[in-house]
Amino acid sequence: MDTKTACQRLLVVRNDRLGDFMLAWPALALLRSSLPDTRIAVLVPAYTEPVARECPWIDDVLVDPGPNAGAGAGRALLAELRRRRFDAMLTLFSTARIGWLGLRSRIPLRLAPATKPAQFLYPLRVPQRRSRSLKPEYVYNEDLARALLGRLGAGVKPVAPPYWPLSPQERAAERSGLADRLRIPPERPWFFVHAGSGGSSNNLNVAQYAQLVHAVHSRLADEPAHDAPVWILTAGPGEEPRTRELAAMLLVRGRETVVYASQAGLARFARSLGAADLFLSGSTGPLHIAGCLDVPTVGFFPSKRSSTALRWRPCNSEGRTVGLEPPPGAGDTEMSRIDPDLAADRVADFWRRLRMER
Repeated sequence: MDTKTACQRLLVVRNDRLGDFMLAWPALALLRSSLPDTRIAVLVPAYTEPVARECPWIDDVLVDPGPNAGAGAGRALLAELRRRRFDAMLTLFSTARIGWLGLRSRIPLRLAPATKPAQFLYPLRVPQRRSRSLKPEYVYNEDLARALLGRLGAGVKPVAPPYWPLSPQERAAERSGLADRLRIPPERPWFFVHAGSGGSSNNLNVAQYAQLVHAVHSRLADEPAHDAPVWILTAGPGEEPRTRELAAMLLVRGRETVVYASQAGLARFARSLGAADLFLSGSTGPLHIAGCLDVPTVGFFPSKRSSTALRWRPCNSEGRTVGLEPPPGAGDTEMSRIDPDLAADRVADFWRRLRMER
């Protein structure tokens, strides 16, 4: 089958949170590589639009006004989708509203996971059982992309990480800009810590993060002075008070840090994470941005089956991410049971291995 004729215009929907959208980038990369002549658009909420416009795998970004935007906004989106005359629609996260939107947009080929009642609005459905957490979320997304490619008769051309492939020159520019802005030495390792959660996931508390940073730094004390990490505490909108509390707590412990708050917009903040040598946080949007950039990541996850370290693993290259959970016997979301000292052992060992592999 001629894939150019079969699908000249494709719409991919991932209209929930930032981290979820970043975990769609491997699927978007797979689609772009396998369908080089297809024009690919994504439908995302306004919050993730700035980062979507940075994605190298797509051509167009459409903004979903959301379920509470009013009838007028919904009609405008429907009219826009009809105007664009999409040949296919791939929904990575299915809701009834989006299912009806695809049906009313007269998109002939529509595919979604075979979960939730919304699946019956799609002529093509793929059983996945994501809640069992048998694979990473981004692999589930890739599986849906492969199913669509199979329906189109297109060959599958995998793409290796990083899924946000900033050039060495771009990364160097990000590092130089942050070094000037934050007044930190560019030659030392930069460890980013994101203590906020954006309200979407469980996370360590501030005291745990303070103990973790202190313990990791102590374990790396035998490193030469120029290899001692600089600790950069990142904060998104509304997260700065928590981050400054962490900075104050660390200062009491004798650890100087610098606070880097997102003030120039989400896209600018996201690109700057490419300057990190190591990124530590809960299962947040910034963690998954760092994973797309293939910055080595350490993530903290609840042991709840639908939220495990396996299910929400960042899409780093193999060996460039570590996931830590509460010990056996802890409650599903009992993040306070994660021992910062034991976690520090894992982080320090991870960093030493990364340095040796360089």
